[in-house]
Amino acid sequence: MKITVYSVASAEMPYFEKWIDEHDVDVELIHEPLSIDNLAKAEGSFGICVNQPGKLGDDDFYKTAHEMGIKVIGVRSAGVDFIDFAAAKKYDIAVTNVPIYSPRAIAEMGLTQALSLLRRIGEYQAEMAKGKFSLDPALLSNEIFNLTVGVIGMGNIGAETARLYRALGAKVVAYNRSPKVELESIAEFKDLDDVIAESDILSLHLPMTPQTANMIGAAQLKAMKKNAILINMGRGGLVDTAALIDALKQGEIAGAGLDTITNEELYFRKNTPEAQVQDDYKELVAMPNVIITPHVAFFTSTAVKNMVHIGMNNILKQAK
Repeated sequence: MKITVYSVASAEMPYFEKWIDEHDVDVELIHEPLSIDNLAKAEGSFGICVNQPGKLGDDDFYKTAHEMGIKVIGVRSAGVDFIDFAAAKKYDIAVTNVPIYSPRAIAEMGLTQALSLLRRIGEYQAEMAKGKFSLDPALLSNEIFNLTVGVIGMGNIGAETARLYRALGAKVVAYNRSPKVELESIAEFKDLDDVIAESDILSLHLPMTPQTANMIGAAQLKAMKKNAILINMGRGGLVDTAALIDALKQGEIAGAGLDTITNEELYFRKNTPEAQVQDDYKELVAMPNVIITPHVAFFTSTAVKNMVHIGMNNILKQAK
């Protein structure tokens, strides 16, 4: 059996090497992202393993993969919004993913960004760069145990996020499409509008779907507290970026922590010339009350190992 792996990062190499040593499988590792242009490198493969932003291709991509004999696309991440499931089904290509690799890693990144914004670290650094080291009443901050944290999406990552904030003494309210009785000990489930209005920190942990696209727009941002912080650890498209920029400029919310933004696949995780970086990113990253990381919340040794090993094992299971 042969498996061709695309978008192999240097940090993944030790885990791929260990997996290859333990399995009697022919594995080709390719550092470039998968596309119709390099799909031919997977000739003779039972499956291909991917982890990348941006869609793989149109109907022709899946048709070509089928004609090459590829039976499964193994996604080594939780997010699968770049897969055309209708085309995959049409050409009898199975799709697997790794729904749980390290919820704690992403939850901790969200908490890290939230605490940095809560304590106004970026704003202090901007003042210090100007030689201002005094106590500015405008930068008076709060402590987490005084606050209400809203979690939207109580899957594995959202639940872990709720546990972290609860351990720090915050009140946690949550919205999920259907309330989860088993999580009522760590969060009080409420309607979406109530969670948005009550939260001092609002943390997003949802997949990208037609129903969740731009779910945080101008109306929702206006409904938030003026001292509220928005954290997006889900998908960039959950937030209307133009509305967020406007809300930050108008002082409708206090700050934003973003591990993902709309159209990030054009430049995140790449060495991208400045001219190709979106203007909205440039505007956001220049704000001292905004933290942006390039979709790296998952990037811990625990998560990377699990993504590689589970992603590859999932492909093997399809052969049985």
